Amino acid sequence: MKPYKVILIILAVLVVDQAVKIWVKTHMLMGEEIAITSFWRLHFTENPGMAFGMVLPGVSGKLFLSLFRLAAVVGGGWYVVHLLRTKAHWGFTVACSLILAGAIGNMIDGAFYGMIFSDSYGGSLSHMFPKGGGYAGFLQGHVVDMMWFPLFHGFFPSWMPIWGGEYFEFFRPVFNVADSAITSGVFVILIFQKYFFVEDTKKEQETTTVLTHEEQHLMTS
Repeated sequence: MKPYKVILIILAVLVVDQAVKIWVKTHMLMGEEIAITSFWRLHFTENPGMAFGMVLPGVSGKLFLSLFRLAAVVGGGWYVVHLLRTKAHWGFTVACSLILAGAIGNMIDGAFYGMIFSDSYGGSLSHMFPKGGGYAGFLQGHVVDMMWFPLFHGFFPSWMPIWGGEYFEFFRPVFNVADSAITSGVFVILIFQKYFFVEDTKKEQETTTVLTHEEQHLMTS
């Protein structure tokens, strides 16, 4: 796969991800919803921690999470370059590129959004580059989430253990374009992994066969 195609994939994800986040951040109030369809809504929320709202306590926890994201991006970038150099299967390279793009997108939020946006929790719209400075320092920003797909909801049967009679909603988590890219990349790898690595398996078998023939030739000579 050509390197420029990987760059285009990553840039496309980042442009869409950041454009949607900036629009939501500057045009919607915290908690505001816009119905796109009956099952798809834009719901503005911010995630100060990891996936599904898990938070590491304190400023140190936030810094650790941001540095972890940065390390993941560096490692992911190195791995994608490695795939290009070794001419790995194009599908696997695309999937890893999607994961890398998503990681970069969320890292940008955590690293820079605190410095370039005003707070969204004051009941007013957020602004870019406010005069008084942003709502947090470097590596302490919140990730902007907005994609919500409440496909169906209801109550668990009363006879069900633990959750009997409780209200449920599917799909409850709110996420963003970067999260979608990461999830898509992971699913593609899980579904097509045998197809992606079949060429490597054939090469190993061919190498083993060649070595076996050479060993037999040495033994008979």
